[in-house]
Amino acid sequence: MHDAASIARTILDGFDRHYRLFRATSAEAKERWERADWAGIHEASRARIDMYDQRVREGVDAVHAALSGAVLEENEWPAIKRAFTALLHEHSQPECAETFFNSVARRVLDRRYYRNDHIFRRPAISTEHLDGAEPTYRCYYPEGTDLHTVSKTFSQAIAAFGIRLPFVNVERDVARIGRALAEHLPQGWERRPNFQVHVLRSLFFRNKGAYAVGRVVNGSATMPFVVALLQDESRRVYVDTIVLDRKNIGRLFSLGRAYFFVDMEVPSAYVEFLQTVAPSKSKAELYTMLGLGKQGKTLFFRDLEQHLRRSTDTFMLAEGTKGMVMVVFTLPSIPYVFKVIRDWFPPPKDTDRAGVEERYKFVKLHDRVGRMSDTLEYAHVAFPLDRLDKALVDELDKLAPSQLERDGDQLVIRHLYIERRLVPLDVYLRDADPAKQRAVIDEYGRALKELAGANIFAGDLLLKNFGLTRYGRVVFYDYDELCELTDCRFRTMPKPRDDGEELASDPWFHVEKGDVFPEQFPTFLFPPGPQRDIFLELHGDLAAASFWRNQQERLQAGIQDDLFAYSEGIRFTKRYRDG
Repeated sequence: MHDAASIARTILDGFDRHYRLFRATSAEAKERWERADWAGIHEASRARIDMYDQRVREGVDAVHAALSGAVLEENEWPAIKRAFTALLHEHSQPECAETFFNSVARRVLDRRYYRNDHIFRRPAISTEHLDGAEPTYRCYYPEGTDLHTVSKTFSQAIAAFGIRLPFVNVERDVARIGRALAEHLPQGWERRPNFQVHVLRSLFFRNKGAYAVGRVVNGSATMPFVVALLQDESRRVYVDTIVLDRKNIGRLFSLGRAYFFVDMEVPSAYVEFLQTVAPSKSKAELYTMLGLGKQGKTLFFRDLEQHLRRSTDTFMLAEGTKGMVMVVFTLPSIPYVFKVIRDWFPPPKDTDRAGVEERYKFVKLHDRVGRMSDTLEYAHVAFPLDRLDKALVDELDKLAPSQLERDGDQLVIRHLYIERRLVPLDVYLRDADPAKQRAVIDEYGRALKELAGANIFAGDLLLKNFGLTRYGRVVFYDYDELCELTDCRFRTMPKPRDDGEELASDPWFHVEKGDVFPEQFPTFLFPPGPQRDIFLELHGDLAAASFWRNQQERLQAGIQDDLFAYSEGIRFTKRYRDG
């Protein structure tokens, strides 16, 4: 028998190294932001996504090295797990360390199914009331309840972050915060004895923004807020807005965007705080949003397993037009879809499994600007056969047999993606009234433009590949033809020289791979009638090659569009004309 305590320590040392590097990368985000190193922030975001898998590989190698070529028997893992658990009682990230242990154990054991005495199917260490050497958030106690006094507290909170850049006009920003609070709470506060303001100790960084996240506590009432900080052309800081409504806060923490950089000693304490700020977000979503995607996956799967034990509804094919690349199914009682790559793709699809997987990886690494769904990727997931609709099983057997394995009363899917369930645009527009059609078509055009600003061309622009979120935003979710905008050639349709060319069923001019003709978009996307007319009225520029070529020129010049998660209308520059 091997020394269980020594192997447990080897695994924990691997995790501790991972989290030290994770925190260092997060802390460096503040320096990058102060330098306005936007390219560096993007590169660090991409590198951080692969960081966990790199450390797991190192952890597996370290365990093998400790064994000196000997075989670690399966029955030794319960003792290793107990020894590992004992090491976590004073640890600041025990839940993440348990997940790391699972990742290493699965690779060392080379197995797909595990009992709870081998890995942490459930958490062994509670994170309740866990905090670090410094409290997770700072507390402020305004002397009065008048809005001027309260807004001055925000000035103190922002100063505590130690931003090493000058501010444009702190007094103006504080006054604007006060006005925004007054508009949000026209009746003011009736002060309770526990009246206080809490602000998380670390700023949240993403793209060009830095965000202070907090809450006002007054009696039993809690009001969340997020203060958004930006820089002007002279690298002076200003408050762009204070986000107070739940809808915009929800958008800010949407997984359709890049993950935040946050320096956290105790991530569970941040997640606990954030659940009071964005209560519609699950712990799995919040861990993912904080850059701890593997922990998000662990919690999501635990939630799913628990839900299956408590529910009785059936997995079924998802609503909407069937795709040529994926079999998509859902469980009505949860807001997610499950996507399995087909074994073969009918014409005109010209790709393969590796190409599709590469596109999903591309999206994971790219800034999604709130317009592309994030995905959770899993391997060897077992579904109870008695919970799968027969039509779904038949579809999987027909289109993706290589991805299936029967194991008793379970159907094991070897590889799948999980995403938030959206309402497909073609389905939504079919039943929407004229006002809603106009709003959603406008959102669709905005989505295409914002994706273009992030150097993304969806490829297949059909409405069935876009969906509507619970916050009313249009999001793209079919990635098999996605590419970088700068890789496309946007062309104007040549004029036919005679009737034969005009009436030809096939293009009479030479077309190469990567050629795109935007003039065809309105005809291709909408039938003749009101919907096409609305699209041309609101976003007719999308039907001109010049729009797309101009965007390519901006990207090649290094110009990054300012795209923020909250509504344009709540930005102080839009609301207040006070300098």
